[in-house]
Amino acid sequence: MEFKNLSYFLLLAGYLVIPFILGYRNKVRFVFRLRYLIPATLFAGAIFIMWDRSFIELDIWSFNPEYMSGIQWLQVPAEEWLSFIVIPWSAVYIYEWLKIRFENFEQPRIFVILSLVGFLVLALLAYIYRRNMFSFFTFFLAAIYLGYTVFRNRFRKNMTKFYLAFFIMLLPFTIISSVISRLGIISYNTKHIMNIYLADFPVEKFAYLFLMLLIHITIYEYLSERRYFLDFKL
Repeated sequence: MEFKNLSYFLLLAGYLVIPFILGYRNKVRFVFRLRYLIPATLFAGAIFIMWDRSFIELDIWSFNPEYMSGIQWLQVPAEEWLSFIVIPWSAVYIYEWLKIRFENFEQPRIFVILSLVGFLVLALLAYIYRRNMFSFFTFFLAAIYLGYTVFRNRFRKNMTKFYLAFFIMLLPFTIISSVISRLGIISYNTKHIMNIYLADFPVEKFAYLFLMLLIHITIYEYLSERRYFLDFKL
C-alpha cells in the first residue's frame, strides 16, 4: 500500500480540526454522551451504508482505487464507513459545544420558519429532479425527515443549535469535499445528478450532509432527553 492510498483517510481527519479547536480550552464532556450517540450512529449508519452500497452497485457513484486503502465491507470502502462516524460525531461535538457556550441563545421561530421553507424547497427539487436518482433520493429523504422533525414539534427547542452546528460544519465539508472531487477520489454519474456544482462537487451533497446530521442529532437528543441509558459520573 502506498501513501497515496491513505488520501481519503487523511482527508477525513480534517473534520476533527474544528472540534479540536473548540475543545482546546472549552472541554465538552463528550465521552459521557457517547452512550446516546453510538445508538444514533448505528441506526443512521445502517441507512447510509445501504444507500452507499446500492448506489455503488447502480454505478451512481464510484471510488478511485488509487486513493483508497482497498479495504471493504459489504462492498463499501472502509473510508466510507469511517465517514459515517467522523462527520456526524464532529457535528455532535460542535452541537454540544454550542449548547454550553451559547446556552441562552435561542431563535426557535426563525429556524422553524427556515425549516418549513427548506422542506418546500427540498420537496420541489425532489419532484423536478425525480429522474435523477441521487438528486431525487437525497432531496426526497431530506424533505420527508425534515418535515417529520418540524411537524412532530419535539425538536423545536434544539433547532437553533442544530442549524448553527450545520452551518459550522459546512466549512470543513466544503473544503474536504472540494479536494476529494478535484483529486477524483469520488466520481458521480452525470445521469443521476443535477450537474450543478459548488466547489467542484454536486450541490446535492449539502442536502446529503443535512440529512445525515439531522438524523443523528434528532435520535441523539431523543435518547438523551429520555435517558435510555443510566447516567454515570467521574
